[in-house]
Amino acid sequence: MITSLPDNALETLNWEWIRFAPYYQELSDCPLNPEILPEWLADWSRVSEIVRETANRLYIATTVDTNDQNAEEMYNFFLDEIYPQAESAEQRLRQKLLESGLKPSGFGLQLRNMQAEADIYREENLPLLSQEFKLSTEYDKIIGAQTITWEEEEITLPQLQRVFQDPNREKREKAWRLAAQRQLEDRSAIDELWVRFLNLRQKIFQNANFPDFRAYRWVNLLRFDYTPENCLQFHDSIEKVVVPAAVRLYEKRRKNLNLGTLRPWDLNIDPYNKPPLRPFSNVDELVNTTQRIFNRVDPELGAYFAIMRSEGLLDLENRKGKAPGGYCESLPAVKRPFIFMNAVGIHDDVQTMIHEGGHAFHVFDTVHLPYLQQRDIGMEIAEVASMGMELLAAPYLSRETGGFYPPQDAARARIEHLSDALFFWPYMAVVDAFQHWVYLNHRTALDPAECDRKWSELWGRFMPGVDWSGLDDEMETGWQRKLHIHQVPFYYVEYGLAQLGAFQIWGNAIHNQAQAVADYRHMLSLGATATLPELFNAAGAKFAFDESTLQSAVDLAESTITDLEELVKG
Repeated sequence: MITSLPDNALETLNWEWIRFAPYYQELSDCPLNPEILPEWLADWSRVSEIVRETANRLYIATTVDTNDQNAEEMYNFFLDEIYPQAESAEQRLRQKLLESGLKPSGFGLQLRNMQAEADIYREENLPLLSQEFKLSTEYDKIIGAQTITWEEEEITLPQLQRVFQDPNREKREKAWRLAAQRQLEDRSAIDELWVRFLNLRQKIFQNANFPDFRAYRWVNLLRFDYTPENCLQFHDSIEKVVVPAAVRLYEKRRKNLNLGTLRPWDLNIDPYNKPPLRPFSNVDELVNTTQRIFNRVDPELGAYFAIMRSEGLLDLENRKGKAPGGYCESLPAVKRPFIFMNAVGIHDDVQTMIHEGGHAFHVFDTVHLPYLQQRDIGMEIAEVASMGMELLAAPYLSRETGGFYPPQDAARARIEHLSDALFFWPYMAVVDAFQHWVYLNHRTALDPAECDRKWSELWGRFMPGVDWSGLDDEMETGWQRKLHIHQVPFYYVEYGLAQLGAFQIWGNAIHNQAQAVADYRHMLSLGATATLPELFNAAGAKFAFDESTLQSAVDLAESTITDLEELVKG
C-alpha cells in the first residue's frame, strides 16, 4: 500500500508534520476489507514505529545531556508540532478499525486496548500531554544539575554512592548530609513544579470525564487485570508479611555493625564489616563481564547484548548534566533497544545493567510479532522481564562462572540483592500508597506541605527499622526524589507485582534453571498478545496480591540469605 516510507527514524528527525501526514491520510482513506486488512495493519504499524522512534530518540538526546539546548528544542518541537497531530491521526485509524467490525487474527487484546484508548481520547488533551512531557524534562534538569564539592572536586550525587559504602561512619554521614543539603536546596523548585504537574493532570482527567486522575490513569495504563483495590490489598499484604522481614534484616545489620541505632548513612555499607563490593573499575569492564554472564544465562540472549554493543546502543557512565536513573528505551523502527544508566562502580550498577538487559531482551524477543500494537508491552510484565533476569543471572556473578566476584563476594552480592528486594517491597508500598492518596485528594495534595505530611505518615507505616530522628526535612521530602511520582504517575506498583513474579521464576530456576529460562523466554515472546495472568503463567508464575504468595517469596529469600551467610563467614 504505502510506498517510499523511510527505512528508519534517523531520516525523520528534522521532519515537520507535513512529511508524516500523507501516510496517515492514505491509511485513513483506504477502504477496509478482510483481504487488505493484514497489509493495512502492517503499513499502519510501520508509520507508527517511525513516529515513536523519532520521539524516543529525541527524548534520549535530552537525557544523555540535560544541558543540550538543541536536543531540548528539537524534542519540544516534536511535542508541540508533531506529537498532537500524530496522536490525532492514530486515533482516527483506531476508530476506523473499530468501526469496521473486522477482527484481525491475534489482535483481540489490541482491539480491547484500542477501544479503551478511544474512550478516553480527547483532542483538547493533546497539548496538555505535550506539556506534561516538557514538565518531565524540567524535573530531569533540576535533578541532573545537582552536584556537590567533595574532596575539592565537583561531583554528581550518584557518584557519592561509593562514599556511602565507606567503612568510616563519619565520612559516610558527612557525604549523606551534603547530598541531602543539596537536594533540599531544590525543595521549592520541585514544589512549584509539582503544583504545575497536578493542575495539568486535573485538566486531563476532567476533559476525559473521569471523577479523578486515578480512574483516568487506570484506563490510560490499560490496567484490565487488576484494580486499585487489589493494590491496596497488596499494600496490606506487604505490611503484614514483608515489613517484619525487613525489620529483621535491619536489626541483623545493626548488630553486625555494632551500632546503637541504624541511621540512613548506614544502609549502604557492607553488613559484615567487609570492604565494599567493587565489581568493575570502568564501563568497559562492566560491559565485558555482563556479556559473559548473559552468554551463560542463554547464548542467544548473549548475542542480543553483543548486537547492542556493536551498534552503540549503550550509554552507561555517570557524568555531570546527565539525567538521573536508568532505563531501556525501545527503538521500534529499527527493532532495537537502547540502555541508559549512571554507573559509578558499585554493585547496584551491576544489578541495573542486568535489569535493563532484561528489558532489552524483551524487545529482541518480540520482533517476530508483525504489528507494533502486539509489541506494546505492559509495564507489569516488562518488569518481570527485567527483575526475572536479575535472578536468572545471579548464579553467574562469581568469577568461577565468568562474573564479577570471587565466590565469597558473589555470595555477598546475592545477599545484597535479596535484602534489597525485601527492603524494596515496603518502599514500593509507600510510593504507590502516596499516589493513591494524592490523586484521590487532589486539592489537599496541591499543598506540598500536606504531601510531606502524608509521605511521613506512610514512611512510619511501612519503613520502620531505621532511625531518622533529627532528619525530618530529609525524610518527609522523599517523594520529591522519586522521579516516577513526578514523571510517570502510578507507574511503580508494577515493580512490586513483577518482583513477586520474578521470585517465582527464581524458585523454579533453583529446581531447573534451563526450564525456567525457557519459560521466561516464552513469556517474552508473547509480547502483548496475552493477559497478565496468562503471561505470568507462561513464565511459571502466578499473578497475585495475597499474603500467602508473598510469604512464600519472603521465606525463600530469607532462607537463601541464611545459606549464603555461611559462605560469607567462611
